[in-house]
Amino acid sequence: MKKLVLTAIASTLLATSVSAADLKIGVSMALFDDNFLTSLRTGIQEAAKEQDVDVQIEDAKNGVGNQLNQVQNFIASGVDAIIVNPVDTDATLSISDDAQAAGIPLIYVNRQPINVDLLPDNQAFVASNEVVSGTLQTQEVCRLLGGKGNLVVMMGELTNQAALQRTQDIHDVIATPECSGLKIVQQQTADWSRTKGNDLMTNWIAAGIQFDAVVSNNDEMAIGAIQALKASGRSMDSVVIAGIDATTDALAAMKAGDLDVTVFQSANGQGRGAVDAAVKLAKGSDVDQKVWVPFELVTPANLSNYMK
Repeated sequence: MKKLVLTAIASTLLATSVSAADLKIGVSMALFDDNFLTSLRTGIQEAAKEQDVDVQIEDAKNGVGNQLNQVQNFIASGVDAIIVNPVDTDATLSISDDAQAAGIPLIYVNRQPINVDLLPDNQAFVASNEVVSGTLQTQEVCRLLGGKGNLVVMMGELTNQAALQRTQDIHDVIATPECSGLKIVQQQTADWSRTKGNDLMTNWIAAGIQFDAVVSNNDEMAIGAIQALKASGRSMDSVVIAGIDATTDALAAMKAGDLDVTVFQSANGQGRGAVDAAVKLAKGSDVDQKVWVPFELVTPANLSNYMK
């Protein structure tokens, strides 16, 4: 794994030693109004408090322009490191270039930058490996359906790498011999949203689409699908519902018997990992360029392990 070493001005390194208490980190979140990202933000805040680091967290409100401006403002204010949860992974090239030109360490968290394999030496990525997420999810759906059935797929935002990879995972699993009896009959985006997930499912029901399972790129869309299915009168015992993230609401839905599969992604762990990497880089220490926080399959059988 490539190691990163923050290159600092030699005179500064000779004159002073940087302690965590001296550090200021700017954080740009894609948006605050999201259950998973709220947990991610909480992890950042908790880690910063424990390490006595000053963090300034901004809400990009899902706007690329907002996020680019926030990064520029962090640079202008002289922060010691920047953490970015990207709005649009395609915009990360510009963000990386700006941070590199300023000589400020940059940590991407949760959403993979498009240039992840070409990051400069003082930049890193902290997340969970999305190749695992959709694979675990779809393998369990395959098991529950006995390898046969029709699937509808709810995708996240199409500009988001996680949505693209999780959807690719689904296709990869159903291409395996043991799951080749599964067929995708509809695949559309609902932009990670519970409301849009509800609307999309309502449209599919009205169109007479026949399916045995809903495979959603996240829990929020899955919960929206559940709401629409219940409103239509369909028994939840007749359909498999799968999400990703293991949010509090998703675990409650599983406990109620509505959600069959989710995949735990530690938002708190990712937030803490991002702060830890930012502090280390700002102090001149080494970090791995890719820091993976493991995904874990959650089903009714092991639900109690995650309810806390």
